[in-house]
Amino acid sequence: MLKSLIRAALTQRLLVLVIAIVLLGFGGRAAMRLSVDAFPDVTNVQVQVATEVPGRSPEEVERFVTMPLEVAMTGLPGLTEMRALNRAGLSLVTLVFTDKTDVYFARQLVMERLLEVTSRMPEGVVPVLGPVSTGLGEVYQYTLVHPDDGQRKLSDNELMERRVIQDWVLRPMLRSIPGVAEINSMGGLERQFQVLVNPDRLRHYRLSLREVLEAVERNNANSGGGLLRSSAEQYLIRGVGLIQTADDIGNIILKESGDVPVFVRDVAQVQVGAAVRQGAVVRNGETEAVAGIVMMLRGANAKEVVGRVKTKVDEINQKGMLPGGLQIEAFYDRTELVDSALWMVTKVLLEGIVFIIIILLLFLGDVRSSLVVVATIVITPLVTFMMMNQLGLSANLMSLGGLAIAIGLMVDGTVVVVENVFHKLGQAGPSRASRLRTILEATSEIAKPTVYGMSIIILVFLPLMTLTGMEGKMFAPLALTIAIALAVSLAVSLFLSPVLCSYVLRGGSDHDTKPIAFLKRHYLTVLHVALGAEK
Repeated sequence: MLKSLIRAALTQRLLVLVIAIVLLGFGGRAAMRLSVDAFPDVTNVQVQVATEVPGRSPEEVERFVTMPLEVAMTGLPGLTEMRALNRAGLSLVTLVFTDKTDVYFARQLVMERLLEVTSRMPEGVVPVLGPVSTGLGEVYQYTLVHPDDGQRKLSDNELMERRVIQDWVLRPMLRSIPGVAEINSMGGLERQFQVLVNPDRLRHYRLSLREVLEAVERNNANSGGGLLRSSAEQYLIRGVGLIQTADDIGNIILKESGDVPVFVRDVAQVQVGAAVRQGAVVRNGETEAVAGIVMMLRGANAKEVVGRVKTKVDEINQKGMLPGGLQIEAFYDRTELVDSALWMVTKVLLEGIVFIIIILLLFLGDVRSSLVVVATIVITPLVTFMMMNQLGLSANLMSLGGLAIAIGLMVDGTVVVVENVFHKLGQAGPSRASRLRTILEATSEIAKPTVYGMSIIILVFLPLMTLTGMEGKMFAPLALTIAIALAVSLAVSLFLSPVLCSYVLRGGSDHDTKPIAFLKRHYLTVLHVALGAEK
C-alpha cells in the first residue's frame, strides 16, 4: 500500500510539487488568520444571572430572589453545577454546563426559565444574563483623562461628568466593535436625581413616602393622543411629561390642601447628586479617575479584537469625539502579553530551526540533502496551522509550545528517507528511470519503520488528549498540536521528500556521511591516544 502511494507520488512529481506549493500558500494564509492569545481559555461553559435588588439584605436577597432562580434552573439539560453569591442588593447565580454544550444554546435555555420565574420576583426586580464572555475576556482597560489633569485631584462634578460620558457616550461607541461583548464602567460618581424627603413635612401635609414615589413615577412619562387631521395634513398629538431637570421634579403636584397645591419641593429637597459608592479607581496612586474594561466575546481572536479597539480609540482621540477634550488612555493591553508570549515561542522555533540546519549540514555532509530536510520544517508548521484553524485551536503558549517541542521530531522521517536515498543513488546508474526506481526502492525500504516510529511517538501523547475539564483545555492543545505536526511531517517525508530528492540529490558513494566516516577512520588513533593518556 505504502509503496503504491510512493510510486504514484514519484510518477506525478509535478502534481505533488504543485500541491505542496498550494499548501504553502494556504498555510501562510491560515497562519495570518489563526486565532491568537497568550494562554488557552480554560473557562468552562457557564451562564451568569445577575439581579439587582436595591435596599435588600443578603438574607432577603437569597430568600426572595436567589432561591426562586435556583429552583427554576434545576434540571436544565447539560447543567453540571449551580452556585450563587448573595450580597447586599445583589444576587449572582452561576450555571455551569458540560463542555459539549453550546454557550448560546445554554443561554437560550436559561432565558426560557427566566421568563417563567420573572413574574414571581419582587416588584421592579428583573434578572438579566451576564455577557457572553469568559474569565479571560478582559482584554483592554482604560481611563478617561484630560491633557490638563496632571496630578491634581478631580472634583466631584468632574468625576460625575466623566462617568456620564463613559456610560452614555463612550460605552456605546466601543460596544459596536465586532468581537466586543460588553464594556464595564468603574470609578467616578454615578449621577442621580435625588428627592430627599423631610419626614416632618410629610407628616404636616399628611402624606406618605409611597405617595411621593407614585407621584414622581406618574409624572415622568409621555402620553400619546392620536392623530389630528387638518385638510391634507395630520398632526401627532402627544403630551410630553418626561423629567428634564431637578426643577421638573420639584414642580410635581402631590395633592391639594385647601385648594392649594402641594408640590414635591414643599416636602423634599430635590437635587442632582451621586449614588452611594462602593469603590473607587485611583490613577497612578494620585487621583481618582473613571475607567472602563473591554470584555471580549467568547471564542474571539484576542489580538484582532484589541487591534480593532485600539483603532477605534485612536480615531476617537484624534477627532476629539469626547466632550470637554477628554482622551482615552489605556493602562492594560492584552496584545502586549500576546506579542511577548508569541515572540518567546517564535524565538524558540527559529532557534530550533537554525540548530537543526547546522546539525544537518554537519552530519549529512551534503547541502542538497539539507535543503530537502529544511523543506519539511517549512511546510509542516504551515499545514499544521491549517489544521489548527479547522479544529478551532488558537495559537498560544501551549499549542505553539507543542510545535516547538515537535520541531526536532518533524525532521526524523525526512532525514532517514533522504539519507537512504542519498546512499542508494550513489550505487545506482545515471539514467532517469534508474534514479526514480532507486528512490522508490530506497523510500519503500524504510517506509514501514518510519511509520511505526512516528506512530509510537504520537501514541505517547494520546493520554494527554483524553484529559477533560480544566486539565484537558490546558494540555490537550499541546498534545494535539504535536500529533498533527508529526502526522503531517510523516506524510511529507514519504511523499514530498522522495519527489524533492529526485530533483535535487545527486547521490553519494559512501553510506556514512562525512563526519561519521571521518570518526570511523580515526577511531583507532583516537582510542590509542586515549589509552596512552591513561597510562
